[in-house]
Amino acid sequence: MSARTDIPELLRVYLVTDRRNHGGRSVADTVAAAVEGGATIVQLRDPDATGLDLFRLGEELRDLLAGTGVPLVIDDRLDVALAVGADGVHLGQTDLPVVQARAVAGADLMIGLSTTNPAQVHQAISLPKGTVDYLGVGPIWATTTKADAKPPIGVEGLAASMAAAGGALPCVAIGGITLDNAHEVAATGAGAAVVSAICGAPDARAATETLARIMAS
Repeated sequence: MSARTDIPELLRVYLVTDRRNHGGRSVADTVAAAVEGGATIVQLRDPDATGLDLFRLGEELRDLLAGTGVPLVIDDRLDVALAVGADGVHLGQTDLPVVQARAVAGADLMIGLSTTNPAQVHQAISLPKGTVDYLGVGPIWATTTKADAKPPIGVEGLAASMAAAGGALPCVAIGGITLDNAHEVAATGAGAAVVSAICGAPDARAATETLARIMAS
């Protein structure tokens, strides 16, 4: 698998959906507004959804994003990602192992892997080249959008994981990132994955525009 040189830029403003926190909007409406505001990638995350519901929403978002250049990633569910024709899947440490996921998915699907510490980063970069395309790192700060989130690692922990990655894999930070602290993430060179900062904002487009400016600074 050839390396995708555009992935670091794609990770800059990484929207993660949360249907429980969209300020009265539909998930699709929030995604559309965020893309207009500068979101560079969208992850469909809904751990409570049935496979069928996730598939149907995935199809809706796939069609919405068609032609925008903004990739759609499905959280946890490789089967749904493949069935929908999404651009990628994001897997956690207790999900399907990424080596097996790559074997099933083939070379073209983007695969992200969540990590919490440098040891997990080292393990990821030791895998065969092309197994993983990018790393999620966090939680950076405390978050209420993921019930089983690990203790926060802080910006120091993010920097340690970035150093462990050594540029071998691009990283996106997640967990408690807001418009007030995103500049600390931007300073490390990582992308910013956000949920509430966009989904819970009264104006999702304006919030995304602000985040995009911060991440570009």
